[in-house]
Amino acid sequence: MLFKIALKNLLGARLRTILNILVTAFSFFLILFVYAMYDGMLQHAKQVTMDTEIAGGAYWHPEYDPLDPMTFEDAHSVLPEDIQSLVDQDNAFPVLVSQASIYPEGRMMPTIMKGIPPDQKIVNMPTDALAGHDDSSIPVLIGKGMASDTKLEVGDAFTIRWLDADRTYDADEGVVVHVMDTENFKLDMGHIWIPLNKARSMLAMKGEATYVTYAKELPPVQNVGGWIPRDINYLVQDMEAIIEADKPGAIIMYMILLALAAMGIFNAQVLSIFRRGREIGTLMAIGMTRQRVVGLFTLEGGLNAVLAAAATLVFFGPILWYFGVHGIPLPIDYTEMGMIMAKRLIPIYTIGLVVSTTALVSLVVLIVSYIPSRRIARMQPTDALRGKAVA
Repeated sequence: MLFKIALKNLLGARLRTILNILVTAFSFFLILFVYAMYDGMLQHAKQVTMDTEIAGGAYWHPEYDPLDPMTFEDAHSVLPEDIQSLVDQDNAFPVLVSQASIYPEGRMMPTIMKGIPPDQKIVNMPTDALAGHDDSSIPVLIGKGMASDTKLEVGDAFTIRWLDADRTYDADEGVVVHVMDTENFKLDMGHIWIPLNKARSMLAMKGEATYVTYAKELPPVQNVGGWIPRDINYLVQDMEAIIEADKPGAIIMYMILLALAAMGIFNAQVLSIFRRGREIGTLMAIGMTRQRVVGLFTLEGGLNAVLAAAATLVFFGPILWYFGVHGIPLPIDYTEMGMIMAKRLIPIYTIGLVVSTTALVSLVVLIVSYIPSRRIARMQPTDALRGKAVA
């Protein structure tokens, strides 16, 4: 009975109910959209990183720290037997990392030089472009960002200078054989890629490597020989940290919208109690307890959340579906800011996101509906019938 009365009262309010439902529905929509957008960013960054860089994970030399180039000098050794076995079975490939300096058009630029097998098929990199070149020069693979910074194009030659294992500086001529277009800035900015055998010869590090990337869904190696296993979660934590750092601003925005929706429902409840004093008095006079009257008004506010969820599905559902299928075009290239970001971002909607958002908004609406409804418990039926409200 309470449900029927509450629904009838809401429908009778008309414009006030419509406004409350639309504001609450907009809060629903914005929370779903923003969180889905961040989930889409994270999933895209993970997928691109897995496809182009880490595959199933990696084994690092114990001295290797990709954020500290000073460690590259000592971060190399012959591969442990079990890890070498993965490489021999084409389930992994080694990479040799070193510091270098390049001199495009006479300008000096510090860079990270990485040796990689041209025939690897585990990550999505055009390393096959490094194969089939003579030994008169060093074939070099670079990204579009690096090509833009250095003003280099395919066929351009430049000087590469490096420090080998004997602490001796050497230099030779490198030639750009391919410019790759990749979303993963970590393969591009400040990097040059050369054939692994060429790198080992240049650095006097025969059979050595800095890290090994292995294929997806491989079981972990038991005897890593002191090398450090790095799984996917570890290798993408920098992306997660960047996205998490950007979330507080979005949270503040939709908290403001949620507060506006709650304020509208709160004001509507206060106004209802003030204007419907005779109705409240009549209900109590015919035997309805104060708690049931309080429950009636709280239920009216709670139904706002239910109707808002339905309105979100009807009015904003097509928008959410469109962006989920076609994505959101981004106006700028975020790779220059150190983020792996698609040019068209696709939000990801999960059941957990929908359920948690619905629960959050419904809880807030119920609370702001109950708070003003408590005043009814202090009203006397005779005062309510005369239209007197409790201060």
